[in-house]
Amino acid sequence: MRLLNNIQFNLSGFILILLITVSCKNASPHMNENSRLSPSQVFGNPNFKAISFGGYRDANHDSEPTVEQLKEDLKILHAMGVHLLRTYKLHKPHASNVLKAIHQLKQENPNFKMYVVVGAWINCKDAFKANPNHKEEDENNEWEIKRAAELANQYPDIVKAIAVGNEAMVKWAESYYVQPGVILKWVNYLQDLKKNGKLKEELWITSSDNFASWGGGDSEYHVPDLEKLIRSVDFIMMHTYPMLDTHYNPDFWFTPESEENLSDLEKIDAAMLRAKSFAQKQYKSVINYMKSLGVDKPVHIGETGWASSSDGYFGPGGSKTCDEYKEGVYYKHMREWTQKDSISCFYFEAFDEPWKDAANPAGSENHFGLFTVDGQAKYALWNLVNRGVFEGLTRNGNLIRKTQNGDESIIIKATLAPPLYSKN
Repeated sequence: MRLLNNIQFNLSGFILILLITVSCKNASPHMNENSRLSPSQVFGNPNFKAISFGGYRDANHDSEPTVEQLKEDLKILHAMGVHLLRTYKLHKPHASNVLKAIHQLKQENPNFKMYVVVGAWINCKDAFKANPNHKEEDENNEWEIKRAAELANQYPDIVKAIAVGNEAMVKWAESYYVQPGVILKWVNYLQDLKKNGKLKEELWITSSDNFASWGGGDSEYHVPDLEKLIRSVDFIMMHTYPMLDTHYNPDFWFTPESEENLSDLEKIDAAMLRAKSFAQKQYKSVINYMKSLGVDKPVHIGETGWASSSDGYFGPGGSKTCDEYKEGVYYKHMREWTQKDSISCFYFEAFDEPWKDAANPAGSENHFGLFTVDGQAKYALWNLVNRGVFEGLTRNGNLIRKTQNGDESIIIKATLAPPLYSKN
């Protein structure tokens, strides 16, 4: 009887182990994925599209999106394959509410996965005043850094990186920029927290800045503190904006004489290929400078984008740059290139944010989104609407639908060819 009982016990144990093994094999591949994946597995992962995200819906910047509204947005982004966000606004509820919304969505759905780069805004002393002091830093910078660290510890399964500053070192940001030594100071501060066990060791630290600020532009940026910064960060997060350079550095944008006889759409498509090449050249320039220092680290794109509408420099009276067709082509080019080369590209941006140039509703800053404020998918995403990716999802109570009622002829008619090249 004892032998039979032992056999029955062993058999039961074997069956239990077998059931556990089968259960584990059949478990969702996303189960506990947030806690398993390191930054090196998230960044550069072609299955995790990246995007810059702000959920503000109103021209009044004090009108904060609620957690429920943010969850609405995050479901839309998740449906289109976005699993990596970059967001700022630590001094407002926005950043912490984004993390709270992701946490709640994960609780509701184990298959929901979203990771975040938390951005700490860095200013010089007297930023945005008549005489900003670029040699000293704003005393509030310390609070920003400590708040970013606090959120990283509160949501360790979601926050995969902290970015110290946003275009804080580029010299054309005259109203607030700081010297590289300020960014270096706070990057080293966060790296020390990791060494001392006060931040997760695998958390990545970087700064998100213009390609020139990372040494890819003029030699005036090649200073010792930048070299130290490149050695101190875990990866480089660089920005590239061919759209802006259609006005400020437009040689690549003009239609050359060799293309003069092409149709307008052919001229536009050729120009957009040159725009992609322009972005690739800036990306490569950062890598070349980094490697000239004997450093080899991942380089990802913290910002790039193309506005769908504009007046002023980028409108019909200027470089004729901004419309939905060109935005859609640029988005396609950048996604194809970066996914093929395992580069995280935080495309700027998810949704239009009308607060960015509230005094000028037609300004390009208000129109970088892939979605309008009321949830219309712009031309860049029409293919996803066709596939039913957004079925049942809403923004502000509106089902996701195509702009222009899906009439492509309206989109094509509105796009303008770049100006012809002139030797004068």
